[in-house]
Amino acid sequence: MKKGAALFWIAMLLLIALCLGVVFFANTGSRDLAPFAQCLKDKGAIFYGAFWCPHCQKTKALFGAAASKLPYVECSTPNGQGQTQVCKDKGIQGYPTWTFANSTTTLTGEHTLQELAAASGCPLPSGQ
Repeated sequence: MKKGAALFWIAMLLLIALCLGVVFFANTGSRDLAPFAQCLKDKGAIFYGAFWCPHCQKTKALFGAAASKLPYVECSTPNGQGQTQVCKDKGIQGYPTWTFANSTTTLTGEHTLQELAAASGCPLPSGQ
């Protein structure tokens, strides 16, 4: 009986994980955020981050395949123990940090696509 119950719960956990994966990819995989990422770049927005920063990774994940088009500046030294001079010069103290040209707005921490659109003036593709 114990072995049967364990198999049941393992099967249930796998089913839940599968359902969550389908929902996640259905909501993110079909988006084409390349025009939005390009607009951010064209308007002079800059995304400062660090390779070891989980919040930066989540921000990149919001963009899916379009993350490679983001105006990203790596602030961490390769060993993860220091900050690059460009980020020191800009006064970047937390990650992720977004700055916007022609604006005094600075966003630090995780933000939604809608918040980035509002701060930058870039429209999100319809359905976002």
